[in-house]
Amino acid sequence: MQPAPPPSTLAVDYFDGRSARATAVTLRLMGDLLLIDGEGVSRREPVGTVQWPERTRHGTRVAHLADGASLHCADALAWDRWMRAGGHHESAVVTAQQSWRGVLVSLVLIVGVLVAIYEWGVPTASRGVVALMPRSVDAAIGEQALASIDDHLMKPSKLPTEQQQRLRGAFERAVATLPPGEAPAYQLLFRSSDIGPNAFALPGGSIILTDELVQLVDGDEQVITGVLAHELGHVQHRHGMRMLAQVTALGALASVVVGDFSSLLAGVPALLGQAGYSRDAERESDREAVRVLKAAGISPRVMVTFFERIGEWREDEPSESDGNDKSSDSPLGIAISSHPADAERIRFFENAARP
Repeated sequence: MQPAPPPSTLAVDYFDGRSARATAVTLRLMGDLLLIDGEGVSRREPVGTVQWPERTRHGTRVAHLADGASLHCADALAWDRWMRAGGHHESAVVTAQQSWRGVLVSLVLIVGVLVAIYEWGVPTASRGVVALMPRSVDAAIGEQALASIDDHLMKPSKLPTEQQQRLRGAFERAVATLPPGEAPAYQLLFRSSDIGPNAFALPGGSIILTDELVQLVDGDEQVITGVLAHELGHVQHRHGMRMLAQVTALGALASVVVGDFSSLLAGVPALLGQAGYSRDAERESDREAVRVLKAAGISPRVMVTFFERIGEWREDEPSESDGNDKSSDSPLGIAISSHPADAERIRFFENAARP
């Protein structure tokens, strides 16, 4: 038995756009024209001016005319057969929407694009943005950050002035071994704090070293020089400014993707992105530390000593069950939880120390 031929005409309801009264009409496609005929209705509309409905599994098909009138067909299957018979074909997008395979492919492509933007687009863009910024911007932001840190986290250093001078001099001598012009401007500041042994760099070149870190390594000048060389790498690559640019870009991207209905939801990807980029920044600064240490004739293995001491300090600190968890460290410094695993970094410095 042969299937019924597709209809050349179709019965639908016509609404003139001015009243709610429906008029029964017959539709017919003739070349580039849509013919609409019914009681008191006779229209000839160019096909290109009609807003044709997309095919869906259910629901009434509604086509809109240029003057606000519309055509309604409750029999979706009959409408689709009539459209195909008239040579009106769906776009590739509509066809893909009706296929679970098409939807799956689209989803994979979207995820792939977002991953590419996250992995390469945002970091590359942030480097370009920061490269265009004058260093005076770093200095201004660094000054504000230092003032806030001194107000809430830091206290004046209790280290003897002579010890501060020795440590500062040891680091200056190491930096002086680099080729001229390769070391960024910096200032070394000593502070006492409640955040434990730490060192961190701010935009603009301020490097903060806590008394607790000096005490942790028994004042070992070579170990401290390695830690400070790592922080100098942050200054050299302007990691602080790049982080600000990346977090801002990720926040904007998250708002576009998830909609601006929840600042908390939009902020989660930005925080995750910040942690990931921190790991990359740490690896880059570790390489700078090795470069400074080798130029100064100091074995990169001094950094292994530092991580061993940090590991011992973590084990000695109260556990989370005691309500004072420091295993993940403070939100600042060289050993924060978002950095690469200590074991990975120890292997890096051990390999760098080999002849």
